[in-house]
Amino acid sequence: MKIDLVSEHADPLAAIGGADAGGQNVHVAALAAALAARGHDVVVHTRRSSPEQRPTPLAPGAVLEYVDAGPAVPLEKDALAPHMPAFAVRLAERWAARRPDVVHAHFWMSGLAALTAADGVPVVQTFHALGAVKRRWQGQADASPPGRIAAEREIGRRARLVLATCTDEVHELRALGVPEERVEIVPCGVDVDTFHPGGPVTERPIGRHRVLSIGRLVPRKGVDTLVRAVRDLPDVEVIIAGGSPDDEEALRLRHLAGAYGLSDRVRVVGSVARAQVPALMRSADVVVSVPWYEPFGMVPLEAMACGVPVIATAVGGHLDTVAGCGVLVPPRRPEALARALRDLLDHPARRAAIAERSARRAHGEYGWRRIAERTEAVYKQVVAGRFAPAVRCFRA
Repeated sequence: MKIDLVSEHADPLAAIGGADAGGQNVHVAALAAALAARGHDVVVHTRRSSPEQRPTPLAPGAVLEYVDAGPAVPLEKDALAPHMPAFAVRLAERWAARRPDVVHAHFWMSGLAALTAADGVPVVQTFHALGAVKRRWQGQADASPPGRIAAEREIGRRARLVLATCTDEVHELRALGVPEERVEIVPCGVDVDTFHPGGPVTERPIGRHRVLSIGRLVPRKGVDTLVRAVRDLPDVEVIIAGGSPDDEEALRLRHLAGAYGLSDRVRVVGSVARAQVPALMRSADVVVSVPWYEPFGMVPLEAMACGVPVIATAVGGHLDTVAGCGVLVPPRRPEALARALRDLLDHPARRAAIAERSARRAHGEYGWRRIAERTEAVYKQVVAGRFAPAVRCFRA
């Protein structure tokens, strides 16, 4: 098949860990490569954020193409909505010259552009995050455009099929008004050739347990909960990786650690090169991921694939991936997290059992080869007319 992925803000080649560069970037890049490995012709479309960007191979059979929409400079994703009509025009021009068999839009703005440009080409939608969930947890701090939730409801009705990444998202989509029979679950995947129990391990000091938090440094990731949790765990060092050491959230976390007298045990190290992440994960006794909410959560899955025990909040995709193979705690509850950490760190046999179960689940169910197979099966059903939009596709 000719498969086009649309990822308006999440450039697959962007450095991971910035404010708008995380799981979606990894997902799109890995899915494109895995689909191409199955013999498909894959094109990924993302917005041009630099004049120097040119079409770039992602993998044999998969290419990244940049779309002119707005100024060719980096913009925050919440500022991109006004540029989606131009994005759609450029997509329509490309699809008139090379018509894909199926389009897979990632994130709500990609869905708007794809449905506008599709001209009968079936569109599959993955939201990666829903505006209603973001608004529920962030309140007035939510910087999403005012029409986001209504747009997501419209996209859910007009796309041929919505691919949810976890069970919790199906419930959220139902509340949004998307018929459950037009939603399929295909989770995010993990690169099991890179993330696995064997391999190099980053050096660490002797005499302390190591707890790792890695990912984008934004308040909703709840890293401050971890800092508060280790106040009474004197044998624990915390590595906080992601973003830049001078980011606002990094400075806040460093200040918080200092206020608690933890500067010698809590290190905010900034972004870690993707190739070095598995070794850093393997060096940890526990990986902690405690966001307030999480549409899926790729970091816990990568840690599981490395055979490292995970403590995560009981939200979103963690309810599918970590449940039964790790420890779930409530969000924003440092006391509960401290108890879970103490229990795991004091029982190495339990950590080893969790690590074994985790690696088995990650490698057996979430490898990208398996995820690509499941995604391809959905595409084939959509192309064959198995699913149809609830109403005719709209135009912006």
